[in-house]
Amino acid sequence: MAFTRRKTLTQWLPLIALAAACGVSSAQAQDHYPSKPIRVVVPYPAGGGTDTIARLIGVQLSQRLGQPVVVENKPGASGILGNDTVAKAPGDGYTVLMGITTVVQIPALYKKVPYKLSDLTPVSQVAKSADLLMVPRSSGVTTLEQFVQKAKATPGTFNYGSYGNATSSHMNGERFKQKAGIDLTHIPYQGSGPEMAAMLGGQLTLAFVDATAAYPHIKSDKVNILAITGAQRHPALPQVPTMTEAGYPGLEANGWFGMFLPASTPKAIVDKLGTEVASIVKSPELNKRLTEMGLIPVGSLPDEFKAQIDKDAAHWKAVVEAAKISMD
Repeated sequence: MAFTRRKTLTQWLPLIALAAACGVSSAQAQDHYPSKPIRVVVPYPAGGGTDTIARLIGVQLSQRLGQPVVVENKPGASGILGNDTVAKAPGDGYTVLMGITTVVQIPALYKKVPYKLSDLTPVSQVAKSADLLMVPRSSGVTTLEQFVQKAKATPGTFNYGSYGNATSSHMNGERFKQKAGIDLTHIPYQGSGPEMAAMLGGQLTLAFVDATAAYPHIKSDKVNILAITGAQRHPALPQVPTMTEAGYPGLEANGWFGMFLPASTPKAIVDKLGTEVASIVKSPELNKRLTEMGLIPVGSLPDEFKAQIDKDAAHWKAVVEAAKISMD
């Protein structure tokens, strides 16, 4: 029996030594993170809001971590190309995704996606956005209930604009139609800029416009803002009720910008990067810049962002299924 125990222990020693060596190596890698440049993948073209935020954070992140932070734009397939790049990258903390709400919407919109949502691990929710529901001031409509009554009185004569098919504004528009029991024709635009221009030009009777695009026009005498999507009122528009407060619940989900790492990344690295990003977002400089963009700064830690991701994924899946929206 004694011989058998000694033999078993002898057989296990190489494996024990290997496991210990790997543990030390992994711990050392985390302790020295980062030791080389970090790549931040933006799944959209340069110059947009996601790109701008990534570069603002990248500058401060580089200063704090002592390593270059390089932003790489990989647009394509509604963000899928860039998301997939990070999902399949090594889990060493050197490939980061600056994503937006579509990260959790894509699985519900497409039957075939080259990665799973679980292939990405949340790092920090940087900022929240929302859609402003507005009408031309010339319509004389000042409340959401007034618009609903007019739409019911003359069904089929009103439209609503969105900043693109299968975007949050499209989903919010379809959700609102269902909740209000009204018939609206959907008019998608190639982005919030053209959509906002159409609203200012009187070409739309209603529009869900992203707050970042609407922000320069919130005091315009050409539009009335009736409500806002999301769970809270916008700090710059305290007088504008949420959709829930206006009597139409079910549009409480906010749009957002957030950072992710590959799911295989060690928790110590995820937590370290999350702490740094959260601190940067809450710094006076970046807080001000995000607010000026019409956003609500957040700066959450990984576990907090993970809880939000789970909640939002369930919400958007339900909206997509109810409205029968598909990109396949």
